[in-house]
Amino acid sequence: MTATCGVTAPTRRLRIGTIDHPHTHDPRNQAPMSTPTKEPVGSATPDVTITGANDSRQNRTREMQLIPEALARAHMHERLREAQDDRRSARLVTARRMQRRAERASLRARRALAMAVMH
Repeated sequence: MTATCGVTAPTRRLRIGTIDHPHTHDPRNQAPMSTPTKEPVGSATPDVTITGANDSRQNRTREMQLIPEALARAHMHERLREAQDDRRSARLVTARRMQRRAERASLRARRALAMAVMH
């Protein structure tokens, strides 16, 4: 037999989270937002706890999780486009250099032919 001696056993309190530190991050398990007690009844929009709202909140978090992936993909496409532009400009520079070299060779050949004909 146990005697209580007037001391109550500790009871488990309901742990309520705050905005900065929610009890859970799962939107389906979060408590719905309630209107502040300072406002008169009916002055604000009523509490809406619809599964659509939770689904949209969950979809929003999914979209937010995919933002870095979308940014990385856009960054990669931009880098690929820059690399293609760099390759195209390098090919153009090389082609112009080859063209100038061919023109100089053509002039040397013409001079050599002119010197050979004159003698």
